[in-house]
Amino acid sequence: MNAEQSKSLLSSGHLSADPYINNCYSEMCMSTTQVAPQPGKHKIGWVIAAIFIIADMVGGGVVAMPVAFKLSGLPMGIIIMLTVAVSFEYTGYLLGKVWNKIMERNPHIGVCRKPFPEMAKRTMGTNMQRFTSVLGNVTQFGVSVVYLLLSSNIIHYFLSHVLHIDSVSNCLVITALAFLIWPFTLLASPGEFWVVIVFAMLTTVIAVVSIHTGIALDSSACFSAVSYPQTSSTSTVLSFGIFLFAFSGHYVFPTIQHDMKNPRDFTKSIIAGFFGVVVLYLPLCVFAFVVYGDSMAESVIYSIQSPSLQLLANLMISFHCIMTLVIVINPLNQEVEHYAKISHAFGIGRVITRTIVLFLVLFVALTVPDFQPVMNLVGASTIPMGCAVLPSLFYLYSEAATEEEWRKGKIPTLKEVLERTDKTVLIINLIIIFGAILGGLLGSYQGVLKLIKAKFTEPCYIRLFTETTYNSTFQVKNVCCGANRDINVFNVTDFC
Repeated sequence: MNAEQSKSLLSSGHLSADPYINNCYSEMCMSTTQVAPQPGKHKIGWVIAAIFIIADMVGGGVVAMPVAFKLSGLPMGIIIMLTVAVSFEYTGYLLGKVWNKIMERNPHIGVCRKPFPEMAKRTMGTNMQRFTSVLGNVTQFGVSVVYLLLSSNIIHYFLSHVLHIDSVSNCLVITALAFLIWPFTLLASPGEFWVVIVFAMLTTVIAVVSIHTGIALDSSACFSAVSYPQTSSTSTVLSFGIFLFAFSGHYVFPTIQHDMKNPRDFTKSIIAGFFGVVVLYLPLCVFAFVVYGDSMAESVIYSIQSPSLQLLANLMISFHCIMTLVIVINPLNQEVEHYAKISHAFGIGRVITRTIVLFLVLFVALTVPDFQPVMNLVGASTIPMGCAVLPSLFYLYSEAATEEEWRKGKIPTLKEVLERTDKTVLIINLIIIFGAILGGLLGSYQGVLKLIKAKFTEPCYIRLFTETTYNSTFQVKNVCCGANRDINVFNVTDFC
C-alpha cells in the first residue's frame, strides 16, 4: 500500500490514524498485496456456511452419540444434548459477534489467514494469541491424523473383508488417501472448496439414513426383547465428554465466517448449522436407544444387523472424514503460510508449504497407526477450551473494552471485565466456562486411562524391514440385540 492509497483511506475513514489499528503485518490478518491480496470471487453465502458448520461437527458424533444416551439414559441424554447444543451454539454466536466487531473497527482487513488467534490478540493480548494458536494447531493437526486413520481403517476393512483383497496393507491405504486429498488441501480457503463440503454433508445424510433404515429393520425383533441400562450419576457424568465433542468445531468457525459474502449473516449460519446437527443427532439417538437399549456397543453401527447397511454407513462416515479433513487442516495451512510469508495467491510457495504439512500428518499417521488414544487425551483438554472457554472470554473482554482502550490496544483487567459486564451475561458465560472445564477434566481422566491401556504397534516404515503385520485396533463388530445380545434378526451364521 503506497502513501497516496493510505492517505485516501485515512481521509475516507477506512483506516485509523492510530498505528495499533493498522498494524496487521505481525498478525494473521493482512492488507498488503505483497503477501495477501484482497479476496475476489470466492465468497460463500450463509446457507453454504451453515453446511460447512454441520460438516465440521458431525461425523464420529453420529455413531458415538447413541452410546452417550446409553450412559446417561434417555431423559437425561435429551436434556444434556440440548443443553450442550444451545451452549455451544451460543459460544459460536459469540465468536461471530467478536469477529464482526473486529472487522468494523478494522475495515482495512483483507485476508485473515487465521481469525481465531487474531481474536485472541485483539481481545486479550499477545500471550493469549500465542496460546490460542498453539492450542488450535495441536487440535487441528491431531484431528487431521485421526480422520486420516479412521478413513483408512474403514476402507482397509472393506478391501480385505468385503472385496477380499489381502495384498493391500493398511499402511498403503493411509498413504494412498493422503495423496488423494492432497490436491484439495491446496485450495486457498473455504470459499474455494465448498463443493467438497457439500459432498461431505451428503455422505453424512446417507450414513444417517442408512442407520435409521437398519434400526427400523431390526426394531420388530429387537424392541420386543430390549433391556434398558441402569444408569448412575457416574455413568451420566462420563457421557458428558461425548456430548461436548459431538458439538465441537469452533476453531474453524471464524475461518468460515471470514470467507462469507456478508460476515454479519454468520448468526443465521450458526442457528441453521446447530439446528441441522440436532436434527441429525436427536432422532437417531432416541430411535437407537429405544430399539437396542443396553445391547449397544461403542458404535451404533455395530448394532445394525443388515451387513449391507452397516457397510454403507461405515463407508459414508469414512468418506465424510476424508472430506472434512480438508476443512480442519485449512486454518493450519494458512497459519504456516503466514509465518513463511507465502503469497495468498496460488503458487509454488503454497504447494510446498501445504505439501509439507500434509506430509507431517501422514508421517504421524504412519508412525503411530493407533493414534486415537493419544488424541483422546489431547482433544479432551483442547476442544472444551476452544469451543466454550475461549469464545466466552473473547466476548467478555471485547465487550468490556471501551473504544478508547480498543484504539490504544489496552486490554481490560479481569476486575474491569467483571465490573463492566452485565451480570446476567456474566453468569451465563461463567456457567458455560466452568461446565466446559469440568467436561475437559473428565475427558482427560478417561483419556489417561485409555492411553495407559493402549497397545501401540510398530511404525509402518519400520514394518517394511520386519515381518510384523499390522493388527489394527479398528474392528467392525456385529452386536446382536436383546438383553443377552443373542437375537439374530436375519439369522446370519456366526453373526454375533
